[in-house]
Amino acid sequence: MAIQPFSLALALSVAAAMPVAADPMRIVALGDSLTAGYGLDLGASFTGQLQAALKANGDDAVIVNAGVSGDTASDGLARVDWSVGADADAVIVELGANDALRGVDPAVTRDALDKLLARLGQRGLPVLLAGMRAPPNLGRDYGAKFNAIYPDLATKHDALLYPFFLDGVAARPDLNQADGIHPNRTGVAVIVERMMPSVEALIARARTTSSTGALQPAAQPTILSMIREGGASCRVCSSALKSPPRSASDWRSFAADFPERAG
Repeated sequence: MAIQPFSLALALSVAAAMPVAADPMRIVALGDSLTAGYGLDLGASFTGQLQAALKANGDDAVIVNAGVSGDTASDGLARVDWSVGADADAVIVELGANDALRGVDPAVTRDALDKLLARLGQRGLPVLLAGMRAPPNLGRDYGAKFNAIYPDLATKHDALLYPFFLDGVAARPDLNQADGIHPNRTGVAVIVERMMPSVEALIARARTTSSTGALQPAAQPTILSMIREGGASCRVCSSALKSPPRSASDWRSFAADFPERAG
């Protein structure tokens, strides 16, 4: 039976009027082993738990795990263009922990993060910058210079700031793995819960921001996976520490000077 012109026109008009489901928001988490999920399965990692929490909250978002164990801020800068693909809507930047553990000159860390944020800004991507704190054993002068990096750069680049990624988790043996550095599943859950308001603010900003993006290599997911697997031993976190912690108690003062999150 031939399709009548009127029936065809009606069908097309109905199809055109039907709402089209929007693509999930893609948020790239660019970081080190704390983002990659060192010692955890994917579902227990920061990105896995954050995506699940957003879904439970009614947010249709995909959190891309662009964490590489051992990465410093300079390493993140070197790969930002291909780690943050053209389809990214927003970025969470979590870098600097390995810089502090290595005792890298804060000026070097600041310069790398400054350039990284500038590059993301040129692409029009909203950013949530997750801060890090220097271990107290590096001294007050180092700590003052390092800890100031994050609020300073967040202001300079109009980025959202979550002051301390390990807030409520650092130096808590029950919330960390045996190394006393990397959060366990429960510790990650605490981080996600505390960061959620900041991530929601990032999503709200992304909805009103248009981004142009950069070219994304087709093999990006495979490359990231290979790098993460190759860095699974957290090559810098344990072996290249300036003063390696032997137990969680060695890190107890790490969070002592940082008040609990307001509210």
